Amino acid sequence: MEEILRLRNVDFVRESRWILTGIDLMVKAGEHWALIGPNGAGKSTILSLCGAQMHPTRGTVHVLGHQLGRVEIRKLRESIGHVNPRHPLTSALTVREVVLTGATGTTELMPRWEPGPAVLERADHLIEMLGLRSLEGATWPTMSQGERGRTLIARALITDPPLLLLDEPSTGLDVAAREQFLETVDHLHRSQPELATVLVTHHLEELPETTTHAVLIKGGCVLAAGDAHEVLTTELVTESFEHPIQIEYRDRRWQARAIRTATPA
Repeated sequence: MEEILRLRNVDFVRESRWILTGIDLMVKAGEHWALIGPNGAGKSTILSLCGAQMHPTRGTVHVLGHQLGRVEIRKLRESIGHVNPRHPLTSALTVREVVLTGATGTTELMPRWEPGPAVLERADHLIEMLGLRSLEGATWPTMSQGERGRTLIARALITDPPLLLLDEPSTGLDVAAREQFLETVDHLHRSQPELATVLVTHHLEELPETTTHAVLIKGGCVLAAGDAHEVLTTELVTESFEHPIQIEYRDRRWQARAIRTATPA
């Protein structure tokens, strides 16, 4: 399979503070990775490196065959889909307009920019595929968080990128909206088998059924990486979060709960 992402011996230092140390990670086409760890472990920094939003302090990052620091970043970012539930849009754009902003990589519609027939056809295809057709008259301020999440996936996919990054995409969703969102991600994985995805979360319940691989982060280091069933174990997750956590896999989904410890008499 084609290599999509490779981080080799990556360190990241900010204001004399070590955020990441010795990160090694490789993602291939068609793989669906979960990036998991406690708050402050360095997950979002790794995702920013994967998305060519940051450069490593040491080590190398290759994205879609290009090494960061030796490639035109803006051009590279056009080949990376990025879903951030904290998307800073405030204008009353329609679903279609929000999706079209993905073609220019901007938050707002670019003045005097006219999308061509192929871009419009792609936007309408994604709107249909992600079940957004019924929201045709809705605008961003009136949409629910779940509707926004699906719209942002369509926006991220409009350039048909080989890599999709999802940064805690279930943030702010209630249980029903979360399940609908995960169904959407699973459908996307099955309908686009070559697409590589990296999803950041610290809740195992938020992992799609189609998750294939996982990496556990602890203190800015990779604790374990590989096949999701080999990484997402009670022992390793407990070590990552430094708290006893029982992991179960049922009906193709992961569940986590704290292990009760005996209370002193």
